[in-house]
Amino acid sequence: MTTNAELQKLREAALPRGVASLLPVFTDRASNAEIWDVEGKRYIDFAAGIAVLNTGHLHPAVKAAVAAQLERFSHTCFQVTQYESYVRLADRLNRLAPGSTPKKSIFFSTGAEAVENAVKISRAYTKRSAVIAFSGAFHGRTMFAMGLTGKTAPYKVGFGPMPGEIYHLPFPAEYLGVSQATALAALDTLFKSDVDPTRVAAIIIEPVQGEGGFYPAPVEFLRELRRLCTEHGIVMIADEVQTGFARTGKLFAIEHAGVEPDLMTVAKSLAGGFPLSGVVGKAEIMDAPGPGGLGGTYAGSPLSCAAALAVLDVIEKEHLCLRATAIGALLKQRLNGLKGRHGLTCIGDVRGLGAMVALELVKHNDPHLPDPDLTKALVARAAANGLVILSCGTRANVIRFLVPLTASDAIITEGLDILERSLLEVLTPAAEAKRA
Repeated sequence: MTTNAELQKLREAALPRGVASLLPVFTDRASNAEIWDVEGKRYIDFAAGIAVLNTGHLHPAVKAAVAAQLERFSHTCFQVTQYESYVRLADRLNRLAPGSTPKKSIFFSTGAEAVENAVKISRAYTKRSAVIAFSGAFHGRTMFAMGLTGKTAPYKVGFGPMPGEIYHLPFPAEYLGVSQATALAALDTLFKSDVDPTRVAAIIIEPVQGEGGFYPAPVEFLRELRRLCTEHGIVMIADEVQTGFARTGKLFAIEHAGVEPDLMTVAKSLAGGFPLSGVVGKAEIMDAPGPGGLGGTYAGSPLSCAAALAVLDVIEKEHLCLRATAIGALLKQRLNGLKGRHGLTCIGDVRGLGAMVALELVKHNDPHLPDPDLTKALVARAAANGLVILSCGTRANVIRFLVPLTASDAIITEGLDILERSLLEVLTPAAEAKRA
């Protein structure tokens, strides 16, 4: 039997150190919300491949759709010979996208590609060049997407200079003391002091920040941003890469605000574990680039398009938007209860939209005293106890929960039991002393 240690040794010799992995374990197989490593140890998966598996590992419908496609062909390149699944998927997303304006869609492979192309489309449409993003944002690791990302370490360190004409605003996060009024005032100052709004092609925002800490953008803020973009002829891009496909209780998180963005970037859970991303947007804007200006060799893989059509069927048939709301309520009730049951002063905030839930860890109930050491210790101890969880946040002190929406209440409860036990273990005096 191959062991995790053997594979880890091989990995360290074969891979560059820039590729970081959360856990020194190697997956052998997975099903729905469970993973087994090469040594046979079982884990409950609260990470879902970083929000890729809203429909769980190897959903039978997704697996069947990909298997059927693989019997026919695996690749032609859509720019050479077209295929039906790409067109059917585009048509379906156009009809599902928020707002009544006619839509068009194009597909790529990764979220970063979608972001890069959304910027290209915005620039082609507006004939402008500047782009505004937010602090704490994560939009990808390719060059322009990295520039838009509002976190220096580890994403930008050593990779400069960054692309030009990118501006960042504070993201409204009340828990961190940043109000929506503060963020809007910063935008007004930016327009007056750094870039005229007539030079701005796009403003890109995550309706709920992902890597930044799972802070939902206030509904009123998103609506005011929509108004300002319309007023100044700026393309509003909603980055739905992590928030999309039922995660927040709506198919797209921006729907909670009743806002129609000009463009949306999508990826992750779109294809249930197969690499696929896209830009969905208003037809007039999407048509701005000329023929040949958009595309990619692997963009819109036939296997991934088949998987995505199956994913949309599963979301509809299994009512996963409603399920996300129920899972979110279960998570928040249990996490909030931790504090009362054990008198914990490390739980600073429990928040979330639908099943996109976060636990912020601090010292002495003080939001200004983040506890990244406790967060790191909890991730490691939970894994040792058989639960995979992820950290995030600009202060590295947030646990984010991305439970597959197909997980049963029993599996979720079992995972939360492990989380509670693990937190209490790392809070013991001996563990505290070791971390100190």
